[in-house]
Amino acid sequence: MAYIKRINDLAAFNELIASPKLTVVDYHAVWCGPCHAIAPVFQQLSTQFRHVNFAKVDVDQVKEVASKEGVTSMPTFKFYKSGKEIANLVGVNPGGLKSLIEQHAGAPEEGGSSSLNVQGHTDINEFITVNQVDCLNQQEKNNVKNIFNKNDMYLESDVDEQLLISIPFNQAVKIHSIKLVAGEIEHAPKTIKIYANRLNIGFDETDSIEETQSISLSKTDYEKNDIIPLRFVKFQNITNVALFVKDNLGDEETTIIKELRFIGSPVETTNMEQLKKIEQ
Repeated sequence: MAYIKRINDLAAFNELIASPKLTVVDYHAVWCGPCHAIAPVFQQLSTQFRHVNFAKVDVDQVKEVASKEGVTSMPTFKFYKSGKEIANLVGVNPGGLKSLIEQHAGAPEEGGSSSLNVQGHTDINEFITVNQVDCLNQQEKNNVKNIFNKNDMYLESDVDEQLLISIPFNQAVKIHSIKLVAGEIEHAPKTIKIYANRLNIGFDETDSIEETQSISLSKTDYEKNDIIPLRFVKFQNITNVALFVKDNLGDEETTIIKELRFIGSPVETTNMEQLKKIEQ
């Protein structure tokens, strides 16, 4: 299943459409047959246009949004940029829907994915279930949640240099590579063991369980600000990854990570034959 945001209130709606990226909102209802017919097309498009925000609004559950936007027919698709409606489409029209997205989406660079510079892949951090991410040996304030935000906060180990981070995804993904942003280079991770689809790993298990891949980083790797390629064939259907940071570059007492990004793509499960029938 592709990642589509579910809007539950007016505040969340206003925050989403304020983005400079194109946001496409599907106004639908449970009782609406045409809404169910176009749903798999909307889902597939959300996978294809990864630099676009896709969202759904149930007009019966979130009446304040439907009323504010003047939606009276379902399905209705509205297109927004920077808080302003720039286009709309009413009814089941797969070709028209795709055409409007292509017209207004802009290049992937505008969505920020170009900085990762990986052909065919993009940032997949949006598929992480952040409130379920766990980290052993983290400081209370400088905790693991900080590495998924682009700000001055960071993750820092507590009693020694080791960290064990467990990261669940809300759908299966393919992971091509990762990108680490360090703070002070002496505190940057040096040796990282990555475990694919291994739940509930503790520090004791890191020696007895074979890792999916081990990575050794140098000061030069951080200075180049390069992505770290993984053995892609081993990360094809991932719902959880664990990262064990064994040590840091300067043999410091604590390890620090400012940001962690995963680059890859979601595992597509849309029935393409169903899509073809709808588009005919």
